[in-house]
Amino acid sequence: MTYVKSHLENFIENLYTKISITSPEQLDIELIARRLNIEVGYSHKKSKCAELDGIMMIRLNENLSKAEQWQEFAHEVCHLLRHSGNQTELPFPFVQLQEWQANTFALHFCIPTFMLEKADLPFDRRLAINKAAKLFNVEHAFAEERLALWEIQMMGAMYEKSSSFF
Repeated sequence: MTYVKSHLENFIENLYTKISITSPEQLDIELIARRLNIEVGYSHKKSKCAELDGIMMIRLNENLSKAEQWQEFAHEVCHLLRHSGNQTELPFPFVQLQEWQANTFALHFCIPTFMLEKADLPFDRRLAINKAAKLFNVEHAFAEERLALWEIQMMGAMYEKSSSFF
């Protein structure tokens, strides 16, 4: 059996393909925001998003590194595209769920599976994390978390393949 992408992986690949984003070099806040019709601003305040009168907006903290801004942008994109309503009016467990979903979305949005599959990462885990962090412009810990998730997914696909033998 071959690796089967999750709904989230397919969603992100389709989204990027629709806006002609096909390589890590194109993973740029301003380019993606423009193609998704999202207004992006910067301030010293905490990153957040809102949709007012059909206009999607993201405010990013200008004091963060470019990698942190990229990761927070991805998190906020999830809220805009996949969630609705105001979190201040939601029960706390539902807010926790949305935050978990946005964090997971960010991992896949910043390091999309369809691009990760084509990346020529070294076999050495530490070197692979360093290369992924640079290639996808994310923090080291973020790349480490994404590659750990990727490894689990690949092991599951390999297990499924080997168990079908018996």
